[in-house]
Amino acid sequence: MKPPEPLDLTRLRAFPLAERRSLSRLEEILVEPADEPPPLSETQLALVRECADHIRAALARRAGVMLIYGAHLIKNGGQLLLIRCLDAGWVTHLATNGAGTIHDWEFAFQGRSTESVRDNVAEGRFGTWDETGRYINLAVLLGGLHSQGYGHALGSFIYRDGATLPDPEDLERLIRERPDDPLTPARAEVLDWMRRTGSPPGPLMVPHPERNASVLANAIRHEVPLTVHPGIGYDIITNHPLFQGAAIGRGAAVDFRRFAAAVESLDGGVVLSIGSAIMGPQVFEKAMSCVNNLRLQAGRPVVRDHTIYVVDLQDGGGWDWDQGEPPRDNPAYYLRFCKSYARMGGRMRYVQCDNIAFLHNLHHTLSRA
Repeated sequence: MKPPEPLDLTRLRAFPLAERRSLSRLEEILVEPADEPPPLSETQLALVRECADHIRAALARRAGVMLIYGAHLIKNGGQLLLIRCLDAGWVTHLATNGAGTIHDWEFAFQGRSTESVRDNVAEGRFGTWDETGRYINLAVLLGGLHSQGYGHALGSFIYRDGATLPDPEDLERLIRERPDDPLTPARAEVLDWMRRTGSPPGPLMVPHPERNASVLANAIRHEVPLTVHPGIGYDIITNHPLFQGAAIGRGAAVDFRRFAAAVESLDGGVVLSIGSAIMGPQVFEKAMSCVNNLRLQAGRPVVRDHTIYVVDLQDGGGWDWDQGEPPRDNPAYYLRFCKSYARMGGRMRYVQCDNIAFLHNLHHTLSRA
């Protein structure tokens, strides 16, 4: 039997974002860092204090402090906590998945995010929201003209309330004159996008009224790298006729290299993986291998003396990871996020805790220093 032809996504119908019934409002979910944090158990608080001490020590020795987070930290209102960490200089690198940036952008653009997956899939509307797909894809596409990663490109788009579209004639000329230039694919894709949409060159204003609550925009403001590690088909920006898979891949490739550069700084440093059960450990282990590969070629020791704090709600089974890896008949063996990080050298500490509660208490503890 002949296999079916790939689905033509350019025929998708996108709907105005204003039509969507969004389930979260920024003013209702934002956590105020100055408020008293939620109570934790003594065991959880001890780990928070330990983490704060390690962060202070890492920064004092100019080692990296990486914070890797999943989308729920944004969906549940942790934006200001992350931004205050940037303000105070407690974090040297942020990383998230594609969904983490989509919620960030939607909150910055319209102050609302999140939809009913069950209802909207049945209606063929899940993820098919015009502004979300159009502008995130465009931001990353334009970033490719300047060799920017996904995070920097989208953060700049939010921070500057839009972007400037190039002159199509200039793009055509550069493509003809320099066909082997590394930027030629990005130029060709931007040119194609402009022709398909009929977009004129010049400033494109896209106001983001709530950009002060955008982690992406504030990372740009502080010049702290924020890398994005998406998957094709993972994120709703795929469900748009203007989806640009090559641009997303190009931006993600730049960000992986930037992520690996942050791992290079981790001797004596700290990693916080907050609510990232898949992306965080999977990207981290590949980046760590790349860094150690290059170090060993140069006659240098592998990354060492770092501490990893993994925060999630899943039951850790009471396993003490300082003893090593649990046996296969122990449920803790199948906690991929713990097992992967525990194999990365240094010391891994698992904190079974609500993500917002942990970060709020950590912010409170660091603020008292």
